Amino acid sequence: MSNRNFAIGDIHGCFDSLKELIENKIQFQKNDKLIFLGDYIDRGYNSKEVIDYIIELQNNDYDIVTLLGNHESMLVDAYNNEGAMSKWIQNGGAETLKSFEIDSLKDLDSKYLNFFNSLKLYFELDEYLFVHAGFNDELKNPFVDKYSMLWKSRERYFNPLLRDRIIIHGHSPVSIKTCEEQIKNNSKVLNIDSGCVYSNPDLGKLVALEINSKTILFAE
Repeated sequence: MSNRNFAIGDIHGCFDSLKELIENKIQFQKNDKLIFLGDYIDRGYNSKEVIDYIIELQNNDYDIVTLLGNHESMLVDAYNNEGAMSKWIQNGGAETLKSFEIDSLKDLDSKYLNFFNSLKLYFELDEYLFVHAGFNDELKNPFVDKYSMLWKSRERYFNPLLRDRIIIHGHSPVSIKTCEEQIKNNSKVLNIDSGCVYSNPDLGKLVALEINSKTILFAE
């Protein structure tokens, strides 16, 4: 069986959807690769379970790539700087504190802090680039702008280092229909965040994209 490469969009504490997607829809195997696009935490109620599950996959030698999302970045900023706390709390941090059963980030177990601090900004695989949000198209070297990688999505890129790549990202929720249309139209930029934490009828799904076959799998 050929190796499969999956990318998974924003999870936001939706642990049941994640487990359903990986174990039942994907049926993840040791010879598959799984690239998480960030935003594991905040807004949803089970952020700790999501992180524990991903750490367990890593510890069991599954082939996992974990990217940094803007929500993990906000948590780390809030941990390091009290002044950044309110921004994180306003963006769903309170649910994460509750999930970890702590009142202060200073009480966060070091293994979780190590996890958040080890996350990559982007990942390259063949002609693909994986990133949480997007890249700064104006810079000669788009790989140095951390802010854009976490916060700014684009539908097209003209930068010589980006225009021939296929960029797979999350960050901005779109419907499954939009995900499927992007693939059908051979778009160079594929957004696979279908807003699993939201109850809006067009959203509310956790999406995985199998890169080689361009197949979309999702859990409600």
